[in-house]
Amino acid sequence: MRHQFDYLVLGSGIAGLSFALQAARHGSVAVVAKRSRGETNTAYAQGGIAAVFGPQDSFDQHIRDTLVAGAGLCREDAVRVTVTEGPARVRELIELGAEFTKDTTPFGYHLTREGGHSQRRVVHAADLTGREVERTLLEAAAQAGVQFFEEQHAIDLIMSSKVHSSAPDRTLGAYALDLRTGEVNAFVARVVVLATGGAG
Repeated sequence: MRHQFDYLVLGSGIAGLSFALQAARHGSVAVVAKRSRGETNTAYAQGGIAAVFGPQDSFDQHIRDTLVAGAGLCREDAVRVTVTEGPARVRELIELGAEFTKDTTPFGYHLTREGGHSQRRVVHAADLTGREVERTLLEAAAQAGVQFFEEQHAIDLIMSSKVHSSAPDRTLGAYALDLRTGEVNAFVARVVVLATGGAG
């Protein structure tokens, strides 16, 4: 079967759903998941999200902590963007309905200190932070009209060079094996995002 959308996202974890939510403002979005939509590495993450909220904390301190813990493997420009945008992303999750562990501080949410951090800056939902983030993003994406295709194992990208030999090479979509029926579905889109995680 052939499906056509403006945006195709392979993967239903935090990266894929975050993109899908933004893209839904601009067109139709399909999220293809190899298992059920909530069965992701994101959902299994326990710890929390490090972001600067404490009165004694600063972006510079968080950047230093990250670079030291990264033992020379981090790109400083990427660390700087991640750290400085972190609080805004956490607030977005809260606005979408994420229920992080609360306390009586002015920020209103419990901050813990984990390895590599010199300050308490880890926002969490008990020990189930990933599950809460996944739940929040799934609900928001569904409300935004994102369509989910579950039990679809992406097997190949549809490349323009395979369809039209003279065309410049670009990704047109993906083929996915429906694990329930054994049929191969073609998902075609103007924009294709690979958000399948480290293990695919």
